[in-house]
Amino acid sequence: QVQLVESGGGLVQAGGSLRLSCAASGVTLRDYTMGWFRQAPGKEAEFVAVRSCSGFVTNYADSVKGRFTVSGDNADNTVYLQMNSLNSEDTAVYYCAAEPLGAVRNTKVSDYKYWGQGTQVTVSS
Repeated sequence: QVQLVESGGGLVQAGGSLRLSCAASGVTLRDYTMGWFRQAPGKEAEFVAVRSCSGFVTNYADSVKGRFTVSGDNADNTVYLQMNSLNSEDTAVYYCAAEPLGAVRNTKVSDYKYWGQGTQVTVSS
């Protein structure tokens, strides 16, 4: 049974940083493309970042490029999203997602089979 559990969200001031974690069970990271998405109130979910199975290739939304970094530890089956220089537009529920094999071009919600429950990130200005 595949389970993805996000953690690390919270309240942070604008300009601050947070690191989100996604602990995966029932999957082996080297066999899955792992994505991060977010959904703000009243908006559709949007792509944030993706990490390839190997971990050597990543892709980011333009809105977070240069501020967010996705990484992972295949040994402990955990993917991270380091978020720096946060601003109010980053306020959202953040979700991690997994797709068997997949590719870093997977930037749509429909590209992913498994989803976590989400973690709230609130940036105060």
